[in-house]
Amino acid sequence: MSQAVAVPEDMEQVYAYPRSLTQANSHYCPGCVHGIVHRLVAEVIDELGIREKTIGVAPVGCAVLVYNYINTDFVEAAHGRAPAMATGIKRVSPDKIVFTYQGDGDLAAIGTAEIIHAANRGERITTVFINNAIYGMTGGQMAPTTLEGMITTSTPGGRDHLLAGYPMRMSEILAQTAGAVYVAREAALDLAGIRRTKRAIKRAFLAQIHGLGFASVEVLATCPTNWGLDPWAAMQWAKENLGAFYPLDTFKITDEVKALPV
Repeated sequence: MSQAVAVPEDMEQVYAYPRSLTQANSHYCPGCVHGIVHRLVAEVIDELGIREKTIGVAPVGCAVLVYNYINTDFVEAAHGRAPAMATGIKRVSPDKIVFTYQGDGDLAAIGTAEIIHAANRGERITTVFINNAIYGMTGGQMAPTTLEGMITTSTPGGRDHLLAGYPMRMSEILAQTAGAVYVAREAALDLAGIRRTKRAIKRAFLAQIHGLGFASVEVLATCPTNWGLDPWAAMQWAKENLGAFYPLDTFKITDEVKALPV
């Protein structure tokens, strides 16, 4: 935990280390945006004053060690099963704030059924979904979100829809479910996008606090290591390519969620 620093009377404090963010050394690759999103989640938890009653659910993938960085209670789920575990926790302890933190290889592949049915049931949980269009932890294989023509270790000639199908736009799919009250896609690829991402995450948590239903925020991200790019080039590639196929938008927002002060 960070120590409070006294601010001189003639100065205005504009930055403080989030109480809900630990000071563990990052294990992520240079240029990975997981750390940025961890901080945004921690800031939102602090601002909403929910740290002592929040439970996170981490599955398998690069985000598996998220519990080292966000200072709340955490449990670990089997690959793809975070929404199912979060559902059980929330139903047993409805007073808790429960969120999942998932990558695209997890949420959009082995966990497709879990996330869609959790959304359709209107489970009162929050999902933060990191989409870098590739399997990161296991070696850079094709994921359901991998773009057509994109080279991965399992598609060395580029993804071919005739063999592997088309990339899946998960936010658009989740927005069609009756139980979802808020579904948005943002990108943590520049300062303006990071600000919008935080606002979306806060709205998703508020939807749960007010008991309105399922809420999800997809965040376009980078994977410089498996893309074979340096961090800056990866950011630019993501903006030009991921951003073109996965448009940033709010795909569903109910009137009740829209009315919440963010």
